[in-house]
Amino acid sequence: MSAPFAEDVAEYLKTNPGFFEQYADLLAQIYVPHPHGGRAVSLAERQMLTLREKNRQTESKLAELIAFGEENDAISEKVHRLAVGLIAVETFPAVIHLLRFHLRDDFSVPHVALRLWQKPAGVEDLPEFATVAPELQVFAETLAHPYCGSTSGFGTAAWFGEHATHIRSQALIALCDGGATIGMLALGSEDAQRFYGEMGVLYLERMGEMLSAALMRVAKPVQ
Repeated sequence: MSAPFAEDVAEYLKTNPGFFEQYADLLAQIYVPHPHGGRAVSLAERQMLTLREKNRQTESKLAELIAFGEENDAISEKVHRLAVGLIAVETFPAVIHLLRFHLRDDFSVPHVALRLWQKPAGVEDLPEFATVAPELQVFAETLAHPYCGSTSGFGTAAWFGEHATHIRSQALIALCDGGATIGMLALGSEDAQRFYGEMGVLYLERMGEMLSAALMRVAKPVQ
């Protein structure tokens, strides 16, 4: 069958939907290739197979959406627990301990590093107040959204201490007090695909906002 003629037939059938009602017996007489094999099947059977395949695809997409929804619900619950905990703690060491605990146990993030530009009053010297290179501070100040990806070229891998050589991916979250950047939170993983450039960062942003608020509440920088 030539292409123009085939197109004419297809157009005729589209504009005359009652054709197969008038010639219903043709549905059982017309045979077409099976979509998954070489044998021929009737047009009616082929239509049924097509509908079944569409149903399977729809069910698969629905199951995927449900799974995503359940995953988001689980993450939201974990973020809520972290928020409640941060509201309850009253000291800087307690904030750090709580943060590490929840990130490790709830979010399976084993490596957490925090750096603050200024040391709060009444707080002992801790790794969180170690000197940060000026260029890294500038980077944090320009970080509109969390960075996710490789540790290469940032100098933040050293923040993870003895685990530095094993970190393959990281998330960097700027900590802010109003419009001013006060520090940066780094999450590290041995899995190179744990934190990647295209991943969603909404929950990381929320985490940064909650931590920033908690830090500003319990710690005042030395003037």
